Amino acid sequence: MTPDTDPDIPQHIAIIMDGNNRWAKARGMPAKSGHRYGAEAAREIVNSCLSRNIKYLTLFAFSSENWLRPRQEVQGLMALFLSVLKRKEINQLHKHNVRLQFIGNRDSFSQKLQKNMHEVEELTQNNTGTTVIVAADYGGRWDISNAVSKIVNEVAAGAISKDSIDVDLVQRYTSISGYPDPDLCIRTGGERRLSNFLLWQFAYTELYFTDCYWPDFDDVQFQLALDDFAKRQRRYGNHDEQEYSDE
Repeated sequence: MTPDTDPDIPQHIAIIMDGNNRWAKARGMPAKSGHRYGAEAAREIVNSCLSRNIKYLTLFAFSSENWLRPRQEVQGLMALFLSVLKRKEINQLHKHNVRLQFIGNRDSFSQKLQKNMHEVEELTQNNTGTTVIVAADYGGRWDISNAVSKIVNEVAAGAISKDSIDVDLVQRYTSISGYPDPDLCIRTGGERRLSNFLLWQFAYTELYFTDCYWPDFDDVQFQLALDDFAKRQRRYGNHDEQEYSDE
């Protein structure tokens, strides 16, 4: 933490954007409408992070398990991805100095989508404002096993010694190794679980759960999460010195 960093403001926020389908169902709308309004909510929260100078935002957009959803819904999600990655949308983010990165297994996506992801990353790679990390076809267990696989290959090649394997080394091979671990994870939609998201990185992350469906999650809801975070005492495994004071 740098001296000018406000400890009450998380510098890295991760969000599990849940509740699009239930939001749409409650309104008699198709699932794709929920995802479309969910994309609008994501845009608002990116702006919320920009206005508060929050440096990193990781959005869980598409999990490894989402491929098991109905084919029509998966196709709708892919179409939404492509629409969000259109030049007009990206230019707006680029104009606001946002850096965009994607994590996850891209091999299952279409060549067109992979190409768009790469172009967006290249366009925004030198931006120094908020970094938005989009987790697509991502799973926490995949991330850890992928890191282990890379380390095994490095050991086999003689690039590193097996005796040098420790927590810091494994961290360097995970998907967001170049960024600090999330300070806060927000999950919308009423569920109280991590759903295989950033399992390695969430070791000391504060968790905030809300019943609000993702399409309704706006700047007001976001501030409620930040207010809750500001009340937390983050000990990272240490005890509270005041609590154990002799005075």
